[in-house]
Amino acid sequence: MMKRPMAPMLVLLLVCSAAVAAPQKATFAGGCFWCIEAPFDKLPGVTSAVSGFSGGTENNPSYRQVASGGTSHLEVVQVTYDSTKVSYQTLLNTFWRQFDPTDDRGSFVDRGHQYTSAIFAHSPEQRALAEASKKALAESGRFDKPIVTPVRDFESFTTAEGYHQDFYKTNTAHYKRYRSGSGRDQFIDKYWSVAADAALKYHKPSDEELRQRLTEIQYEVTQEDGTERPFNNEYWDNKASGIYVDIVTGEPLFSSLDKFKSGTGWPSFTRPADESNTVLKTDTNCIPAVLDA
Repeated sequence: MMKRPMAPMLVLLLVCSAAVAAPQKATFAGGCFWCIEAPFDKLPGVTSAVSGFSGGTENNPSYRQVASGGTSHLEVVQVTYDSTKVSYQTLLNTFWRQFDPTDDRGSFVDRGHQYTSAIFAHSPEQRALAEASKKALAESGRFDKPIVTPVRDFESFTTAEGYHQDFYKTNTAHYKRYRSGSGRDQFIDKYWSVAADAALKYHKPSDEELRQRLTEIQYEVTQEDGTERPFNNEYWDNKASGIYVDIVTGEPLFSSLDKFKSGTGWPSFTRPADESNTVLKTDTNCIPAVLDA
């Protein structure tokens, strides 16, 4: 009996992969774009930081035109980032630490409108987060002058000439001399050093003050390890954009950008806005007991 060869078996491999988030963009102005590009370029999750111009009405401006004050544009840096690896809140936190947000006439030695600061929001959610971040900085007491950095809607971006890109890498000596001589590093050290941060640590009020300020359920949850009822609490179905803060100290805890529907009846987030402000604990109090049959 003749044996017929078996047809080769085709095996289909199903590969499950997480959905890839589309790259996000953020645009910031904080004076000389060399000095704003560098810190973002080094941030994990940022795929590119490009120096350029934004905020004006003129088409395709050149560096010479903008730097001379001949346009309505600002020097900016446009950041492209992976939102699964770095949050917009982290970008905001990084941005605020790079310049003087109380100066509305320029930035350090560079004077003029073209060197003033701004946050250009690419979406209503970015605007809400930027406004909340600005408000938090203003109320922090870090600066004794008003925060004047405006939050504006993003409209257009023009990339600066090639020799301005990655300037801190391609012209390291020049970059360091300029940065130090401008007064920027000294300003950052004064207002954002470890010592400056330590002086502004979030303060927990006394128990007496908390009892007067908080509602009964707020006090129970924050001070007595209590739990709000699922599907019947203030924020479980909240859809507003912004930052969730500790009601006791004001510390930023979570961003609405990281909120997801967990089906638990409580607001749920994929990650904290600032890991230094949160502690991970296992809570088994909400798990129903298993009854014997």
